Amino acid sequence: MNGPALHDTPAPASWRIALPHTAAAVPVARALVRTAMAELEHSADSDTAELLTAELVANAVKHTAGDGPIELVVELMATGCRVEVHDPDPAPPGNLTAPGPAEAPDPWQEHGRGLLLIRTLSSSCGHRPTDSGKAVWFRLPVAPVQRRLPA
Repeated sequence: MNGPALHDTPAPASWRIALPHTAAAVPVARALVRTAMAELEHSADSDTAELLTAELVANAVKHTAGDGPIELVVELMATGCRVEVHDPDPAPPGNLTAPGPAEAPDPWQEHGRGLLLIRTLSSSCGHRPTDSGKAVWFRLPVAPVQRRLPA
């Protein structure tokens, strides 16, 4: 028999990169996610993955002290993708999974919507402690295949 059996699932593909603890990390993280998502024919929505990754990286740069690197981990699976951003601060990222009543973003401010975007656009999200701080993550499901109508 040639090739894998029909019930075999392919092993996940993953990327891991250390990013500088500066705003320059955001476009680098977006580019890595875009490149990773292009590797699979049927993957999660690349635009949403880039946006949410940019939010996580920007939050890590803005809200953690020090100049140690931030780590980006992208894992592509048959069911979608998981993106994690590791930073050196062990404190949880606000109220990521269940917003409090006082956490509604001010409509007149340019910032303050990152966690709301992550909660709303991801299939799941959260954070976990690591040996060197914490990892904040989100998951996106496989995007449905777009079919074009005949002209």
